[in-house]
Amino acid sequence: MLERLDELYAIGGGPGANRPHPSAAEDESHVLAAGWLEEAGLEVGADSSGNLVGRSGVRDDVWVGSHLDTVPQGGKFDGALGVVAGIEAVERCGRGAVVVFRGEEVGCVGSRALVARPASLPSAFLELHIEQGPRLAEAGVSLGIVTGIVGYARGELVFEGSAGHAGTTPMARREDALVAAAEAILRIRDAAAALDGTVATVGRVEVGPGGTNVIPGRVRISVDARAPSDELLDRVVDAIGFRPAQRTAPVAMGDECCAALRQELEAGGLPVLELASGAGHDAGILAAAGVDAGMLFVRSLNGGISHSPDELSSAEDVELSAEVLAGALCRIAS
Repeated sequence: MLERLDELYAIGGGPGANRPHPSAAEDESHVLAAGWLEEAGLEVGADSSGNLVGRSGVRDDVWVGSHLDTVPQGGKFDGALGVVAGIEAVERCGRGAVVVFRGEEVGCVGSRALVARPASLPSAFLELHIEQGPRLAEAGVSLGIVTGIVGYARGELVFEGSAGHAGTTPMARREDALVAAAEAILRIRDAAAALDGTVATVGRVEVGPGGTNVIPGRVRISVDARAPSDELLDRVVDAIGFRPAQRTAPVAMGDECCAALRQELEAGGLPVLELASGAGHDAGILAAAGVDAGMLFVRSLNGGISHSPDELSSAEDVELSAEVLAGALCRIAS
């Protein structure tokens, strides 16, 4: 699995992993994965959206997998680990199917296309993924069961002031829109910090007129708020005081898949740690469409950094994750 991760990492050139959707590099990674699926003795095909599927011929309605596209200068494990471990799990179990989704990093293109064709949906889906955060490492635990995917609310806030000369307008008479926006950014941070499990981010600031020697007269900021429940999402949105332009509900993972992962951890004498995912995943798209989906997180090192060349999980945790994934697959597909 580690050798295969290295092969995928080399596609597209560095630094980091560079297989954006859609690109020749993403296509090349799918060709490489198709070869591995064939080596595992699976029947390989692609659907109309370019999602790659390798079927064992036994319980092909139970799928494991992830994605191979990346953000620019991304990490070695994000998505790719779920694919190579999925192939390993199906090969060890001798049943189930492996799916390699297209375009997860740009809105889960492949999995959304799949759920638009209900006849194509599996009865269950397992996704292995690095945590992309520090919680497992801080707890000293190798693996974690994902209980659900957080919901998010996104929108903008606009602040109106009065543009003026930076050198001649007295401080006491200024109506600086950027100062108002800065105060709001701090309130957004504090609103999320006061509600356990919620996060909020201002990732874009547009300042007008934008001159070095001009007092800002109009500022627009983006707001991204996330929470593991609708109730918490409502509360953080109200505390921030904005009207979201986009909102998605939190999604719970499936009972059967979560139970299989929990039983496999318990059978191996491993601690059972459950947590919500703050990032979106293909598993969340399938779960929202009614598929019994489950996710297993693998401990991230280097402070839990992800979407970066510094992304890292240990060889021991990778092997352990593949064992648990295969065991859970065998339980579900028995």
